[in-house]
Amino acid sequence: MLVDSSVAIGAAIVGAGMLGTLGGMHWRLRRSTSRLKRRLSAARSRAEDAELRDPVTGVLSRRGFARALDAVTQRPGAGPTTVLCIGLDAFRIIQDAHGHAFVDQLLSQVVQRLVEAGGPSCTLGRLRTSQFGLLVPGLSSPAMQIAEQLRQALAQPFEVDAHEVGLTASVGVASGDAAEAPRLLSRAVMAMSTVLLAGGDDRAEFDPRMAADHRDQAALVRDLSRAIERKEFELFYQPKVDSQTLQVTAAEALLRWRHPSRGMISPALFIPLAERHGLIAAIGNWVLDEALCQAAAWRKNGMRMRVAINVSGYQMRQDDFAARLERGLRAHGLQPGRFTCEITESTAMEDTAVTHRAFARLGKIGVHVSIDDFGTGHSSLAALRRLPAGELKIDRAFVADLAESTEARTIVEAIVQMAHTLRLRVVAEGVETVAQRDHLMALGCDEMQGYLFAKPMTARALSLWAADASAALTQTFSSSLFKETLALPGANASRPVLLRSQSAP
Repeated sequence: MLVDSSVAIGAAIVGAGMLGTLGGMHWRLRRSTSRLKRRLSAARSRAEDAELRDPVTGVLSRRGFARALDAVTQRPGAGPTTVLCIGLDAFRIIQDAHGHAFVDQLLSQVVQRLVEAGGPSCTLGRLRTSQFGLLVPGLSSPAMQIAEQLRQALAQPFEVDAHEVGLTASVGVASGDAAEAPRLLSRAVMAMSTVLLAGGDDRAEFDPRMAADHRDQAALVRDLSRAIERKEFELFYQPKVDSQTLQVTAAEALLRWRHPSRGMISPALFIPLAERHGLIAAIGNWVLDEALCQAAAWRKNGMRMRVAINVSGYQMRQDDFAARLERGLRAHGLQPGRFTCEITESTAMEDTAVTHRAFARLGKIGVHVSIDDFGTGHSSLAALRRLPAGELKIDRAFVADLAESTEARTIVEAIVQMAHTLRLRVVAEGVETVAQRDHLMALGCDEMQGYLFAKPMTARALSLWAADASAALTQTFSSSLFKETLALPGANASRPVLLRSQSAP
């Protein structure tokens, strides 16, 4: 019995010890679990805070901005609230040209100006790469004033890494009470998109009709993405004529979209959509390939004229664009000197260093480069000297007033003299009257283009027109329409100088 009692006592002691050990382990486990939960909670809180803040600029993220909007509009006694959407125009071009590090520095400066212009009562958030939202307590009328202040603030040049960068902004404004709060941000975005599609650099307040337009644009973008596959695009060609001989020297390829249900859609409508939604590269490549094929077909038939295409800023900044063009010229057996790339003045001046490299690549392979819509932008003489272009196209706005306006004639004369000083040829577009033609000839313009000579037409129509032109238009055209257009001997390859076409002997 004594042994049994000793065993029992020993077992009890061991059991008590084990219970104590287990109790200690349980307590330590609870403490460890508690610490782990606190750490997890803190990590979740930090992650949530990170989601509410933009890592580049430090302002609210899209999610954080939406939460701030909810908080303001759901506050007891909250009055009307206004949301502004600020879109930076043509921002993708800057990003493609300079890279992310450069853009991050630029965005930090943009945020600083937006905060200063918005004022202390406003809340700023970054909605997308180049879009910001501004939350303004109050009605839409002062918010429209703030929208203009934002535009003016961003219009001042920025300096990043010794580069001067110019920005413009499209601003959309939407106002409403708590019941409309969930829709304010989307309405402001719609208003901003409306401004952007109209050319940007402006402000607009939301109108209910914009919602229908937005749905229509979405459908148009969807159809646009399928237009190449469905073979709905077509190139029309408008001739250019020599101002002295009035002989055809070139034809500009103009893109047309023949929509199956909407009919012919203007490039002024669908090109901005293509640029905004990342479709311009595929469309630009199609235009290039189609124009090369047509130039080769005309060459085979003895029509050895220059062919011009319009090139977007996105294409010009693609590293492989010049190489792609060079391969196409070789594949079709075409001389580079008979091909022209036209780029608008505003695009050329967006970043002269990048544009210079793009122009230089084209000049190196011998392609003619033209600055289109000249006179509507802000070119400087120094910038033009650095760009290895071969031609300026005077915008039609100056040509339209030539016969009535002394000022228009003075501007055109100055452009012609400046261009010739820089060894650039000058083309005037939009020539519609004999009086305009005569003034341009007297002012020394090299080539002309417009309805006076011919409207844009299909490639087949141009071939037929060329065959009949000398007979039908004997008072306008000389007998020889299409001749070789050659570079002057010893001319700089990056800036070809063209001989005027001569009549056949």
